[in-house]
Amino acid sequence: MTWGIFMLLFLIMTLGTHAAVGAVVAGLVPTNPVLGLGLAFTSHFVLDMIPHWDYQLASAARDEVDALNDDIIVGQAFIYDLAKIGTDFALGLLGALIILASFYDWTVWTWVIMGAIGGALPDALQFVYFKWRREPLVSLQRFHQWVHTTIRLDGRPILGASLQVLLAGVVLGVYVLLH
Repeated sequence: MTWGIFMLLFLIMTLGTHAAVGAVVAGLVPTNPVLGLGLAFTSHFVLDMIPHWDYQLASAARDEVDALNDDIIVGQAFIYDLAKIGTDFALGLLGALIILASFYDWTVWTWVIMGAIGGALPDALQFVYFKWRREPLVSLQRFHQWVHTTIRLDGRPILGASLQVLLAGVVLGVYVLLH
């Protein structure tokens, strides 16, 4: 049952993948929350190197010449996008909590939740960058774009989702082997 829920959640999310993997990574070091948060944050960039599917944001304004000029337009579409992103993150966190519930008691869940936040944080910081283009956000955005795969699966959601399911299985499998 738990495997099925976990895989279903990975089929319908992208930011949730970052949150779930960040939670699992932080769960590997529950006695060291600072290390867990750092590893979760780093996991985001590692995952972005893998070809994947991204859903479109209606409020995104893309600059095809220089991606550092991309922006988010705050308006009605932005509110819709926030709801979509929030749901995506919450489902990823829920999936991670369901899986990790069998390994931990409630006392370490705070660190697991922090891992989910750390795993999603680089994308959240992009929103801050779009509205406040200052250091260290400029360097972080430049790095984020540099590590992000150029192989886009946006037109192939089934393939992109399938790769996320495979990734979820590998991460969970490694986690189970280590515990």
